[in-house]
Amino acid sequence: MMEIVIWVWGFVLSLIGCLLVGLVIGYFVSRKLFRSALKKNPPINRNMIKAMYRSMGQTPSEARVNQTMRAIEEAQKHPNRK
Repeated sequence: MMEIVIWVWGFVLSLIGCLLVGLVIGYFVSRKLFRSALKKNPPINRNMIKAMYRSMGQTPSEARVNQTMRAIEEAQKHPNRK
């Protein structure tokens, strides 16, 4: 009887240990993937929008930059709208 109790406790503790190890490994893997995705595709900022307008041959006014930033933020909040 005592051997079964020890075996059950060993099984439960090893299960909890595996779960904790999996959580730690998953955290570091997801953090690395997230950072590499941000490095490849940085978030759009005002300087990028100004450069976009300049590349199209237009003068980037603050009002147009603000309008574009608001439009991008709205599109990110509601991705299914057209």
